[in-house]
Amino acid sequence: MLKSIQQRDLDRNRWIKITMAVILGLICISMVVTLIPGLMTGTTDATSPDAIATVAGQNISVAEFQQEFEQATRNQVIPQMRQAYVQTVLDQMIFQRALDYEANRLGISVTPQEESDRIKEIFPDVWSGDTWLKDRYPAEVQARMGMDVQTFETLLRNEMLEEKFRELVTDGITVTPAEVQQEFRWRNEKIEIDYALIKPAGLAGSIHPTDAQLAAWFAGNASRYQIPEKRSARYALLDLSKLRANAKIGDDALRAYYNAHIDDYKVETRAHVEHILFKTVGKTDAEIAEIHQKAEDVLKQAKHGTNFEDLAKKYSEDDATKAKGGDLGWIVGGQTVPEFQQAAFTVPKGEISDLVKTQYGFHIIKVLDREMAHTKTFEEVRDSILQMQLDEKVTEDANNISDQMAAAVRQSDRQSLDDLAKKFQLQVGETAPATVTEPLLPLGNSPDLHETLFALHPGELSRPIQIDSGFVIIELKDILPAHQATLAEVHDRALTDYQREKSIEVARERATELSKQATSGLDFDKAANALDLPVKTSDSFARNGSVQDVGTAKQLITAFNMPVGHISQATKVGENWIVYKVVSHDMPNFADLPAQAKDIEQQLLQTKQSAAYEAFHTALIDRLKSEKKVTINNDAVTRITRAS
Repeated sequence: MLKSIQQRDLDRNRWIKITMAVILGLICISMVVTLIPGLMTGTTDATSPDAIATVAGQNISVAEFQQEFEQATRNQVIPQMRQAYVQTVLDQMIFQRALDYEANRLGISVTPQEESDRIKEIFPDVWSGDTWLKDRYPAEVQARMGMDVQTFETLLRNEMLEEKFRELVTDGITVTPAEVQQEFRWRNEKIEIDYALIKPAGLAGSIHPTDAQLAAWFAGNASRYQIPEKRSARYALLDLSKLRANAKIGDDALRAYYNAHIDDYKVETRAHVEHILFKTVGKTDAEIAEIHQKAEDVLKQAKHGTNFEDLAKKYSEDDATKAKGGDLGWIVGGQTVPEFQQAAFTVPKGEISDLVKTQYGFHIIKVLDREMAHTKTFEEVRDSILQMQLDEKVTEDANNISDQMAAAVRQSDRQSLDDLAKKFQLQVGETAPATVTEPLLPLGNSPDLHETLFALHPGELSRPIQIDSGFVIIELKDILPAHQATLAEVHDRALTDYQREKSIEVARERATELSKQATSGLDFDKAANALDLPVKTSDSFARNGSVQDVGTAKQLITAFNMPVGHISQATKVGENWIVYKVVSHDMPNFADLPAQAKDIEQQLLQTKQSAAYEAFHTALIDRLKSEKKVTINNDAVTRITRAS
């Protein structure tokens, strides 16, 4: 891997390469999973309970794996991908141990001198001539690599050992002139097509089966439709909105809060402003002069009555306020640069400033409103205090009543729900039947609510459950067992499925008919028009290109072997169907080959080398698996994967 990074800056790139070794499993996730299929499955469990895997008699302990995993996934958000990350990091650790085993078997090693020479390349500052500055080395490693010397040198040796294997595997690989020529042709040979794309998704809405047709189709597909168990409940609800409506807070309490928090209602001198900015940062004097003239022109428009917000949306270069018509909101002293602040607090309310020059550029400022420093009166803030106090009181009252409800249920969960509701003045009602994933109307879609309902036994009361509207106690009313659905129960879903399935058939049939008519002598455009199919003409594209609406040219690779004027068969591309006509076929100009040959050769060589090393990688693991030298403790893997 170290050789794959260009050494434009040797010191910096060595740091990158060693750091990348730590997270190799993460950046190569797709490659590793592809190269070692089945590594995590179909293997004998490691015998040691403390090992997550064993390679050639050497255990990879759970502690080692966790340390490597934490280091590799540092600063990563991985919960939904945890299984893939665990597998990738473990695969890489197993491969490294396998490489060590193979190196010992073949007598391949990294000598102390080789390691010393590489360290000298990476850290030239810890050498003074030929003198090793031993005391400086650990600090340099920690500062630049973020790890201790032992960890760094282990990673370095592993990386250098892998280099040796890569060189051995890829040393004899070459690229022939014929391969370069073939690749040049593949990259530069281009075609152009006329095509009709038939999309089933666009046809589904036009398919209207009769009741008999839908019923017959449903009869043949009934097993696809299962209705899961549904449950309904009776409930007693402590409604927060009713508590709030009945809550009373007097003015004395509100004034007491106001006086205790008087500092919260002090307002600094502030101005509500809009502005139009013409940036001058990084501009030449000549460019600034042009910008100044443009700003003057816009200023004239603003002062002659042109809508300021429209001018800001058109001319302002302040991305944060442009879409809002230049509105900066309320600003206070010290919030903006001095020149801007001076204008904002001196221009009369409702007026527009002259050009204001700041470090950012030229501003046109409009003062919408201004308030001098003052303390808001009780009357101004009374409503906001009341709402806040009501919120606090309702929350406190609801929690107290909920605690009392919970105590009553703990005393006996077999008491009458109606008696409980009467005691605490709760609203009684019933929910509609719902599956475990459907909203429990009218109570909502709380996971806690669903989990509780599907765990209740007949006659049993739940604990109080908090939902959006308050606290609710439920009891099981009815259980509708899971069963195969009737058409009436899933009519809309079945109709959608029918339309989708039939639209695929219709799309294929229309594509087949277009190909048949166009290949029988009818002009392609006329044949498509007769079937009400629009024809598009592609841009010229190569094998590695793409076609609008269709996708990659790889799906149309057959077209490159078709003569100009030839019509294709109906061809499936993704979810759609296409019929096309080759309208031009441009062969590459081989006079351009010398200019591209070196680049093509290098890319082909890298591709071949990567493929060869991947093959070695796979073969090594496969051999050790067949020799029973790779074992996995699947229980440990499961525990780590499930860990949060």
